[in-house]
Amino acid sequence: MARGPKPPVEALEVAIGHIFVKRDLLKHALTHVSAIQKRTESYQRLEFLGDRVLGLAVAAMLYELFPASEEGDLSRRLAALVRKETCAEVARDWDVGPHLRLGAGESATGGRQKTAILGDACEAIIGAVYLDAGYEAARDLVVRSFSKRMAEPKRPLQDAKTSLQEWAQGRGLPAPVYREVGRSGPAHAPLFIIGVVVEGFELISATGASKRVAEQSVARAFLEREGVLPTAPLTEGLES
Repeated sequence: MARGPKPPVEALEVAIGHIFVKRDLLKHALTHVSAIQKRTESYQRLEFLGDRVLGLAVAAMLYELFPASEEGDLSRRLAALVRKETCAEVARDWDVGPHLRLGAGESATGGRQKTAILGDACEAIIGAVYLDAGYEAARDLVVRSFSKRMAEPKRPLQDAKTSLQEWAQGRGLPAPVYREVGRSGPAHAPLFIIGVVVEGFELISATGASKRVAEQSVARAFLEREGVLPTAPLTEGLES
């Protein structure tokens, strides 16, 4: 199906509340890797920068808005706000999709509606605003676009491993590393002992009837230890 002409980029500037001095930055922020030959000409570098600016701005907002919250609660809120799905929601609010520069294949397969691409573009736009006008302008953009989501109910945690990965990402840490540290029980029904390594934190381990179950168990144990999740009742079963 043939697409109509793209809306003027000024409409996007109005939506985000920032008029670019360096318009090429916005063009760069809207360029998917499928549309160009060199990866460095896509929005990926701006996305990298915008992710860090977003994290700092959201962390500062949370610190001010929730003075009674402990670190674990702040970290959980931060992870929910900077996750790709939330960034994609913001990009949809801005109506970024029609402005994206996509390759023919990506465009034909619905790239303008894909959560991953919209989330990346949101972060890239934040990075572009930072380069165009400085941190205060980028922070103001984040405040306008993310603050209304701070008081909304948090999404339910998908599973302990995903929650731990998002928590670590929200703190700017490498992805958690899971390691088998031992086994117990008979050969036909072993119990796996899995430890999780998160940079800057003490190793913790847990057991499970399979490596997958043990990884979920140790991820939850880590989150409980750090106060990100409430301690589960003793009667609660392991996640499947």
